[in-house]
Amino acid sequence: MTVLDKQFELFIPQNKIQQSVEILAEEIYKDYADKTPVFLVILNGAFIFAADLMKHYKGSCKVSFMRISSYEGTSTTGKIKTHIEASGIKNEDVIIVEDIVDTGNSLEFIWQYLEEQNVKSKKIVSLFHKPKAYKKELPLDYIGMNIPDKFILGYGLDYDGHGRNLPDIYQLKTT
Repeated sequence: MTVLDKQFELFIPQNKIQQSVEILAEEIYKDYADKTPVFLVILNGAFIFAADLMKHYKGSCKVSFMRISSYEGTSTTGKIKTHIEASGIKNEDVIIVEDIVDTGNSLEFIWQYLEEQNVKSKKIVSLFHKPKAYKKELPLDYIGMNIPDKFILGYGLDYDGHGRNLPDIYQLKTT
């Protein structure tokens, strides 16, 4: 499949993604059954994952959003910009909802932001994690799938704004 100027190939089919999302929702519920966590959805990439996670989460919860950016094309810029700040999180149990954790730079930025907001507790759920790319020491509490350090798109993840609507995950084809 071609997206803009790049070739991608099927990597993870939607049924496997949904199985992983259901398992994550169950794991989180086991830890938060007697609480009302705030799922802090990191936009834009995590919106589809978050919507499906909410459908499977059996407990009471709240949702807030934060929008940051650090990517241009297929690589991170290393510079993080905040576009939308979270609301309603002070003194709350917050679960950061990320689509993917690679270097951890964005996650570290969000973690520090939550420290400044005086949240009660914080945990991280990420559908995808690239262990070989991860450079930080933050705990990744709930991980759907560990994947190789290759660029992916689909299921909310994009290449320059394209491909978010694809139900499957595709990876950049290597020639």
